[in-house]
Amino acid sequence: MQREQWASRTGFILAAVGSAIGLGNIWRFPYMTYENGGGAFLIPYFFAMLTAGIPFMILEFGLGQKLRSSAPRAFAKLHSKMEYLGWFQVLVAAIIACYYVAVIGWSISYLGFSFTQSWGADANAFFFGEYLQLGGDNSPSALGSLQWHIVAPILLAWAVSFYATFTGVRTGIERLGKIMMPLLFIMVVVLTLRVLMLPGAADGVNWMFKPDFSALLNPKVWSAAYGQIFFTLSVGFAIMIAYSSYLPEKSDINNNAIMTVFINCGFSMMAGVMIFAVLGYMAGQQGVSLTEVVSSGVGLAFVTIPTAINLLPMPWLLGPMFFIALVVAGMSSHISIMEAIVSSAMDKLGWTRRRTAAVICGAGALISMAYATNGGLLLLDIVDYYINNIALLGSCLIELLLLAWVFKKLPEMRGYVNNISEIVVGSWWEFCIRYLCVGLLLVIVGNNLITAATENYGGYASADQMLFGWGMVATMVVVSCLISTRRPFPMPVEA
Repeated sequence: MQREQWASRTGFILAAVGSAIGLGNIWRFPYMTYENGGGAFLIPYFFAMLTAGIPFMILEFGLGQKLRSSAPRAFAKLHSKMEYLGWFQVLVAAIIACYYVAVIGWSISYLGFSFTQSWGADANAFFFGEYLQLGGDNSPSALGSLQWHIVAPILLAWAVSFYATFTGVRTGIERLGKIMMPLLFIMVVVLTLRVLMLPGAADGVNWMFKPDFSALLNPKVWSAAYGQIFFTLSVGFAIMIAYSSYLPEKSDINNNAIMTVFINCGFSMMAGVMIFAVLGYMAGQQGVSLTEVVSSGVGLAFVTIPTAINLLPMPWLLGPMFFIALVVAGMSSHISIMEAIVSSAMDKLGWTRRRTAAVICGAGALISMAYATNGGLLLLDIVDYYINNIALLGSCLIELLLLAWVFKKLPEMRGYVNNISEIVVGSWWEFCIRYLCVGLLLVIVGNNLITAATENYGGYASADQMLFGWGMVATMVVVSCLISTRRPFPMPVEA
């Protein structure tokens, strides 16, 4: 059966950008910049973008387009002993899909709340107490009961992802991407322009970009910059290989990769300006220092920003616009994650797209109900920590080690992508992947392993760390090896 193809280059770029642009661009990048030297952080960030982001994206786009397969099958085509890595990356994607959809569900709820500011004057108490109804036990294993007001928006998010993967690349994913990405950019541009007019907005933006050049001498800042690039581009967990496998044979890989990376990083910058302009205004209105209102993660999205919306002029308009942007950013990423899983299962099992999407989305929706309970936030917190800091970055490192050092595939891939691209990459591309990316990932992953082993993350019990942390990662390794040896792909694997 002939593999599906994108109808247009624009459709592919929008889908790839939609995958890369997620909730992290809106709530992680601004905080990372603020914490790591402000404007000075942009120097290592852009350096990381050029030396890690673009080379890694070219590599994964090239692998998918050349081998025309999902990640497990693509790695199996490169070498029979690499298939397990593809399945490990798919399992990373599957676990992320199940908890990421919970945050999208919260965003959908807050979109409804934002029309009337239903969170009231105390957004913190509302989010943790009334909305999440967080349990008293500080244990991810004490889930409690299902919260049906959270179940409903999570199922709605699953329905959108199911529609996209069920109907296919052209009809579902590409069509939704052409709607969602322009909508997201319009929302963020309008919001940014509006909040920049508020008193105190300039102070907030200055806080974010105020350069502390001494930070450039801190290795942790450089490590944070590279870590942010790996996090934000959706590389290393099967997505970009799956998406690029639907490209036509003659596609400008290098140009596509460069465009995707620049658009993603540009969006991060714009989102940072928007967030810190709001925080600057909020600090001025409350008469406190900006350092007292800045936060990251769920605290920024569901506590700080709702508090700021209460203070904004026209909250009934700006509030919904912000949460529409949050929902769209989350959904575009979730669709790409599900496509990576669905395409891998289709390749392995030989099932139809519709059957595969129905089974996998159904199973995912069932598993994600664990995050719609009283202890859902704690479970999400610990799983997210180990998946992102150990499993995801670890899979990036293993992928590059195998391709660059063990099987030495970089010269072959460089020749291939240059042959079909207008922009030609030189030996710097191989140098960046072989030495810079691998070296920095060794440092980052090594440091993360030591930190996770010596510090009890979040103060959770050791049993929870073993079950939802190390035990989960170990299980993923075992399962990925079992799947890769269980049965061959239906079609012969190319040499």
